[in-house]
Parts: sequence; C-alpha cells; structure tokens
Amino acid sequence: MARISLAPRRSLLFRVTEWYSRREYGRVLDPVRAMAHNPRVLWSDLRFEQSLAKWKELDGDLKMLAVMASSAAIGCTWCMDFGHWEGRRRGMDVRKVRDVPMWRESEAYTPLERDVMEYAEAVTATPPQVADDLAERLLGALGEAAFVELTAMVAVENLRSRINSALGLTSQGFKDSCEIPAKAADASRQEPAAR
Repeated sequence: MARISLAPRRSLLFRVTEWYSRREYGRVLDPVRAMAHNPRVLWSDLRFEQSLAKWKELDGDLKMLAVMASSAAIGCTWCMDFGHWEGRRRGMDVRKVRDVPMWRESEAYTPLERDVMEYAEAVTATPPQVADDLAERLLGALGEAAFVELTAMVAVENLRSRINSALGLTSQGFKDSCEIPAKAADASRQEPAAR
C-alpha cells in the first residue's frame, strides 16, 4: 500500500499530466499521483523524462533490459509491472521481458544482453560492483557513447525505483493488461463478417 495519498490537489499541472497519462498509458500512473503533491518535483521529473526520451545511442531493447534488471535488483514491483507493459509495447519477446528477474537461468538472452543485465545489477549494487572485464566487453560491443548512456539509464532507474519503492508504490496492473497479443486485440475490435 502506498505510503502517500494518491489523491493530490488537482492543480493545473496535475490535470494536464493526468490527461496525458491516460492518453498515453490508459490510466494515471501512480508515481505521477505521488509526485503531484510537490508540483516542482513533478515538473522536474516530467522535463527530465522528456529529455531521457531523446537519448538514442543505446539500442532500445538493451536499454529496456538494463532498466528492468535494475528494477528487479532494487525490488520495485511498480517498475517491473510497468516495464513488462513497456517491453511488450515495444514488441520485445515476451520471454525476455518475463524472465528478467531470473535472467541467469533463462535461455532467452544473447551474451550481450546478459552482459547488459549483469552490468545493470553491478551498477545498482551499493557500492557499485562493476568488474573491469565486464566494462571492457560492453565498451567493445557498444562503443563509448552507448556505454555512457547505459550507465546513465541504470542510474536513472535507480532513482525511479528507489522513489517508487520508498513511497510504497506497487504493481498497478500493467502486466495483466499487456498479455493479450496485439493481433488478437485487433481482431476483437473488428465487426463480425456477415454470414
């Protein structure tokens, strides 16, 4: 249960953010509701997230796996729930999205994906536990710009996951809503053929 009310004052900023959240995600995100208690925090977070969306040096699927591995290491159930939905929305293999918490045992990942998730966990550890050989492999595979972006995205997810976990935010039901394959959902919206 959330440690803070998820019914903030309905400021103009919150109403606009609420509208956008419903349009983009089908519901108002609980972290938005929580941050709306402090409009400066919410505004800064929104601007920060818009800036992050422009980072394009690192492959999007690798970025998603790093973010989810960091969330899993911290234990943020809200982030894992939303990450599952976001990964499926991106079109990622459902096994890769589902198996992140047990990536070492799963056969779903390439060696590079495994290195990315290992790195995400190592950066998330307190203090960070990054091995030189792992960093060298990733630098060789990704290049410096993508490696810096990977490192920064793991740090960003630490911020998100720690805020959400500390505020007691838990699964919002995104995982359940993304289990229907897109083709099946499209077929259910079509009118039945005349007989």
